[in-house]
Amino acid sequence: MSRPRIEIGQWGKISTKEQSSGRYRAWARYRDTDGQTRTVQAFGGSAAEAERRLRAALHDRGRANASDLSPATDIATLAKVWLDELEHVGELAPQTIAQYRVDVENTICAPKTGIGGLLLREATTSRIDRFLKTVSDRHPAKARRIKVILGQMLGLAARHDAIDTNPVREVARIRSSKKTVRALSLDELEVLRRHVRLWESGAPTGDDGAQHTGRPRARGLLDLVDVLLATGARIGEVLALRWSDVDLTEEPATLTISGTVVRLPGRMADGGGLVRQGRTKTDAGYRVVKLPRFARDTLLRLSVDAKATADDLVFPSSTGTLRDPHNVRRQWRDARGERFAWVTPHSFRRTVATLIDREATTEDAASQLGHSGTAVTRKHYIEKAAAAPDLTSVLDRLGETSQTTWPQV
Repeated sequence: MSRPRIEIGQWGKISTKEQSSGRYRAWARYRDTDGQTRTVQAFGGSAAEAERRLRAALHDRGRANASDLSPATDIATLAKVWLDELEHVGELAPQTIAQYRVDVENTICAPKTGIGGLLLREATTSRIDRFLKTVSDRHPAKARRIKVILGQMLGLAARHDAIDTNPVREVARIRSSKKTVRALSLDELEVLRRHVRLWESGAPTGDDGAQHTGRPRARGLLDLVDVLLATGARIGEVLALRWSDVDLTEEPATLTISGTVVRLPGRMADGGGLVRQGRTKTDAGYRVVKLPRFARDTLLRLSVDAKATADDLVFPSSTGTLRDPHNVRRQWRDARGERFAWVTPHSFRRTVATLIDREATTEDAASQLGHSGTAVTRKHYIEKAAAAPDLTSVLDRLGETSQTTWPQV
């Protein structure tokens, strides 16, 4: 009868023998995580000491080969391991990991409302489902993000054999409130430009009829709008533009979108604060776009009076540094007025996508926006037509049968 196989991470009978030197040797067969059985040994002044040292070495070997995760690991510890792995792999943008860390600390592992103290063996589908429903009741969008994070975290636990299956797979679908995509019409855009121009000049804009007082109003917002409309880029991508990314000598002129401005947590000395990140939100986001004439004229005018900055920025702050997207959004909220309260910098991105979709193709719209496919473009950036297109010439073919003269019976 064959000897039973040793389980992985376990060892067989411990044997001891006195050596010619007078010391004792203890050894045992140990089965490693690769399935191979190897002999592990230790020495001591006595048989008991040698065996004690061998057992300690076997336990250390087991801990070194085993995962740090087990069914007794809590969600908070799992989250730390998961975040550390994301940083080590380095595939995600720093601001994405920073957002994940905020969601973990403020929601998943929140002291009173989170599930950070839940052990992995207690993380059942029903418990995760109830937690997500609680979050969804108040913040549906956040709940969808938390579901993704928990799915990845518990997927890591499953890969480390700390749990048998990922409980997030079977939780209920989080229904989202449908948001209607709205793009600016050409008439609306003309009125908006006139309004912002008046606002920048300090003249009454019609919202309150009063002359502006207080701190000076921001300048150059319409130049930003020109580039947003010409490229379909995100506000952070436009603020990250360098003059080296712009080629006004070509026909048509081109612009390379190669980075974005983000605010990272921590102090500037530690790499935090406002930084130009030399990568776009996604790999498909790096792109070269051809500029329409109005944007070329705007950039040509700006290049004449451009002052040298450390980062060669097209749209620097008043001190020549990076311009904060949050500050620009605040300035835009002041400038747009109540009538256009729904218009954000991202609205120009939707306007670009909608126009290209109607005049060209959805594929062209996705390419302009830097999307790898059309699904996101179609769902989140293209305004649905309020009326069906004129297809009467096509439908008239269906009426041809009504003109047929049927034989008399």
